[in-house]
Amino acid sequence: MTRVGEKRQRPSVVSRFVEQLSRRRGGRTERGERSGVGERLEVTGVPREREQAGGSERGIVIDGVSRSFGEVRAVRDVTLRAGPGEIVGLLGPNGAGKTTLLRMVATLLRPDAGTIRVEGRDTVEEPLAVRSVLGYQTGDTGLYERLTAREFLEFFGALHGLSREECAERAARVLERLEATAFADRLCEKLSTGQKQRVVLARTLVARPPVLVLDEPTSGLDLRASSFILEALREAAGEGRAVIFSTHQMAEVEILCDRVVVLHEGAVVATGTVGSLCEQTSTARLAEAFLALTGAPLQGEDA
Repeated sequence: MTRVGEKRQRPSVVSRFVEQLSRRRGGRTERGERSGVGERLEVTGVPREREQAGGSERGIVIDGVSRSFGEVRAVRDVTLRAGPGEIVGLLGPNGAGKTTLLRMVATLLRPDAGTIRVEGRDTVEEPLAVRSVLGYQTGDTGLYERLTAREFLEFFGALHGLSREECAERAARVLERLEATAFADRLCEKLSTGQKQRVVLARTLVARPPVLVLDEPTSGLDLRASSFILEALREAAGEGRAVIFSTHQMAEVEILCDRVVVLHEGAVVATGTVGSLCEQTSTARLAEAFLALTGAPLQGEDA
């Protein structure tokens, strides 16, 4: 049973948690004081010790990565990179290894072979450091239904080491950016599918990580809801963040991606710009190039 005044009390509970967590970690100044997740610059989130390390340390670097589940080789010797300000799209039929690869980048799975570095940090040797500079959006929403959208964002901001004031400011800013202010104080369980997806993306952006990893971020959304997310990814790349995302939608890749990586049966079968893939396969459209490279039916796309 809902108690009288419960809705008013809920924000104070989250606020107290944010304040206590910030105090425990020692806070952080504008230039990036030491917190529980290491030293980071306020603007980009780039670890200071890697700041001068050169281009090879920035973004995502995947080198010869493989992963099996029993006898199934989900990912086979994959090598690719997503640099600062670059959007890389992963294409492939169901079972091609896209989600497994992204989960390894996000430190949720360990590769059997090869290495993955995110902003110069090894995902196996330094998983917590990797998580501190990475925003990851999964294929499901994963919202805390008894929190409002605003509370949810402030909670995750605190987990990233932001102060109470930073959490409130960042949450308000990203909600406005995604045109989500109108439902910011609504319980997550009451949101529509499109609204939930925007909140999940807001969670990915709230700490301003230099690297974004997204697994089918527009799955199941209508055109308008998808446009909010695509525009946010474009802006993130324009701010110098490295973005890698998987999708089945050819139009999204054609609109957004600087480079495309096509996976089939766990391996990279082609990589390049949309134009170069079409040229390589002597086709006029990316959808046709995809079919020529994989022989697979398209998901949610007319060939």
